[in-house]
Amino acid sequence: MKNTFIALAAALACSGAAYAQSNVQLTGLVDMYAGSMKAPGGERSGQVGSGGMTTSWWGLKGTEDLGSGLKADFNLTAFFRGDTGTPGRFNGDPFFARDANVGLSGSFGRVGLGRDKAPNFLPTILTNPFGDSFTISPLVLHANVGTGAWGKNNLTSPADTGWSNQIIYSTPSFGGLKANVHYQFGEQTAQGDKSKKNVGLNVLYGAGPLSLVAFYERSQINNPVVLDVRPTKTDWMVGGTYDFKVVKLYGTYGQSKGKDTFAATEDRKNKTYSLGLDVPVSAAGTIKAAGAHTKSELGNVDATRTTYTVAYDHFLSKRTDVYGAVMYDRIKFADSKSGTSVMAGIRHRF
Repeated sequence: MKNTFIALAAALACSGAAYAQSNVQLTGLVDMYAGSMKAPGGERSGQVGSGGMTTSWWGLKGTEDLGSGLKADFNLTAFFRGDTGTPGRFNGDPFFARDANVGLSGSFGRVGLGRDKAPNFLPTILTNPFGDSFTISPLVLHANVGTGAWGKNNLTSPADTGWSNQIIYSTPSFGGLKANVHYQFGEQTAQGDKSKKNVGLNVLYGAGPLSLVAFYERSQINNPVVLDVRPTKTDWMVGGTYDFKVVKLYGTYGQSKGKDTFAATEDRKNKTYSLGLDVPVSAAGTIKAAGAHTKSELGNVDATRTTYTVAYDHFLSKRTDVYGAVMYDRIKFADSKSGTSVMAGIRHRF
């Protein structure tokens, strides 16, 4: 009996040690705002919305130490619209649209499988003061969010900020320099579509006050699941930031090129540049300002979009901040249409 108790205690100790090498975390963010919103060419609308500064999301993340420097990890995270309690960023978004992947990492870097960030995502959010805001970030709006007056074809990166069915290899950091290589399988069975896929690469550098980024994508598949009706589209961008302490500056320049849906014999070319700044005004508060300008060319026809946003962001704690913002958005195509939006919100991380 004594030996049985000793064996049982040893087994429990080993189980506890193994469990201590693993962790699973419930994490997420809720961002809600109220405001008066008007898109170019649209009607003014008073609304409570979700994702003013950051798209609301929740999920589970975990790692396991496998020994010898090798780790396994998983990420299952979902977007949601807190104003209605609806899953996803939009109707038709996959449930785990933010992340649904598993990976192995070590001294070689990391290899991941599943749905994960697209090559454009990190370079875009790191080089504008409004991060991943799909509501008020001028750079993100020009890259990924259209209006009725602008249209899908004018966007810089319409293959989405996340790619499904992909393999990602992430290098280790070499003196602040890292790279991610992306390959998304098309998984198409229709004749003529079997070879379609998305490939891309981004490079990130950060050391001291300076950071630099670049990405390149060749897209043939839309995400999450819709086959793009256009032929191959290419996108690239370079950008950087410099933190002077009293002000942090942001800047980017990028281009995209591809056959147009409605004029399949012509290339549509988009050129986008953006500038931004963060100015700390107290230990907890920052003034943010940014602007982006896109020129879209299709044959002899030009269209432009210009967007400016000014905001104040104040942290009540490390996890909770409040903000207010004003955005002006103008589109010029045949005639000019513009809209001004005003909003205030709360963002909480958990």
